[in-house]
Amino acid sequence: MNRETTKTLDYYLTLPYTIALTPEPDGGWFAEIPLLEGCITNGEDWNDALVMIEDAKRAWLMTALTLDIAIPEPDIVAE
Repeated sequence: MNRETTKTLDYYLTLPYTIALTPEPDGGWFAEIPLLEGCITNGEDWNDALVMIEDAKRAWLMTALTLDIAIPEPDIVAE
């Protein structure tokens, strides 16, 4: 068993992934987690986009774990 398979969904959900929010020209907000390629969504306002990106992150991570795809982790700087 490799190290990657010992990490659970809950482990990845606790990591501090950077979320990028961008206002859409026609209204609404685009959200993405750049480190998780393809983890994107949008919402009617920035708060909605933040809620939606958390759902997208969960689905992205669950899929990656199921398919045994490598999951990048954010750099964590000790304070």
